Amino acid sequence: MSQELRNRLEISAEKLAEINAVLLDPDSQVIGDLLDVVAKYGTPEEINVQAEEAGTLENLLAGVKTATPDYYEDLLWLTEQRDNQAFISVADYRRKVLGAKAASTDFKDDYAVTLEISSLQYFPWLIKIAREAIEHRKLMPGRFIRVRKMKEQELDGDLQAVIAAMKIMGSSWVETLDTKGTDGSNIHLGGPDTITGYFGGVGQPNRHALKWIDEYLYYYTKYGVRQVLNINPGTVFLGYMLHRLGIDIEFKISVFMGNDNPYAALWTLIGAKLFAREDGSSPLVGFNWSNSIDNESMEITAQFRRDFDFEDVVRFEHHITETFRHIVIQPYNRRDELLDLASHVANISAKHEGGDPEIEATLPQSSSILDYFRDKSEVKESGDWDRLYLNFQEKFEATNRTAQALTERGLSFLAAPALHR
Repeated sequence: MSQELRNRLEISAEKLAEINAVLLDPDSQVIGDLLDVVAKYGTPEEINVQAEEAGTLENLLAGVKTATPDYYEDLLWLTEQRDNQAFISVADYRRKVLGAKAASTDFKDDYAVTLEISSLQYFPWLIKIAREAIEHRKLMPGRFIRVRKMKEQELDGDLQAVIAAMKIMGSSWVETLDTKGTDGSNIHLGGPDTITGYFGGVGQPNRHALKWIDEYLYYYTKYGVRQVLNINPGTVFLGYMLHRLGIDIEFKISVFMGNDNPYAALWTLIGAKLFAREDGSSPLVGFNWSNSIDNESMEITAQFRRDFDFEDVVRFEHHITETFRHIVIQPYNRRDELLDLASHVANISAKHEGGDPEIEATLPQSSSILDYFRDKSEVKESGDWDRLYLNFQEKFEATNRTAQALTERGLSFLAAPALHR
């Protein structure tokens, strides 16, 4: 009886043909509008060539040297430290944590957890934690999430400098485009007095989904920004379409999408599989779970992620810590759950959005998710610059505590691969 019921779920070839008919119909405006945006930048092949050239380290460094010479010197320093192997190696880190026991421990490298930090708002902060990592033999994250306003950081030189630094370190990173729900795209919503209006989604209404694609192609072709945050079902679909056309976009789905069960994940991965290229690749490279997700749900999802042949493609991104204010009830710390999961579920990143809650509670001012949306000029004028760095530093400390906990359990991590050999 069970298999008979399952057989009813099969998707017929006729249904797939109907989907293709909509996608290929020359009179279909929904696809035609997307193709019009792409055409502004050239063919997919031309677009990829522009992005590849713009994103070379040589061109990025040349841009930084002209725009922000002090950042250029910082990048030369970072490169020198990398080349001189100033950062602690993985083997030495393991010996630091475990002593002689490290030599006989069979670490689960196939299940290495990516050390992730969010959000890296400003380039100088990156250099500060790099200096601290060298001095105190700590680890630089293997993945950075960025939520700073794109246009602001483009104008002050942070964007090029951060991209160059990521290439020097070998870390992956994600940018958050300015076209999102907080940009005034929903004309009926404002501040906290209309907050319940966002319960239906963060928002990419009407033609803003196409505007998001336009903005993406601008930063992709000008700076080689490949991977971006995705917060809306429409722009997730458009990301699939852009990749299917041949443009090498990558994206991670944000926690704000609210994926909190295996069925939401199944729907998302079905879309990714349906529109994957013939080589099996997908633009969906990161899947950020809701804060409420439990280990069982991730284990169930890992089964069909593997069945779709996406285990090495789609990373599960899991919040271990959160900002202390304005997002979750505290104390929030999922490190112990991660340790239980990391021995048998592959391709997970441990995302640190805040310091450990017991530390955050002692700070002069704890971290807030609302700080991400402040202008740099206002942060400076308010006198909060050093305070916000202290909050970021605590995220860095939390990231290193996770690495230590993984190591003590005989589990593996991925730190900045070019720095920590």
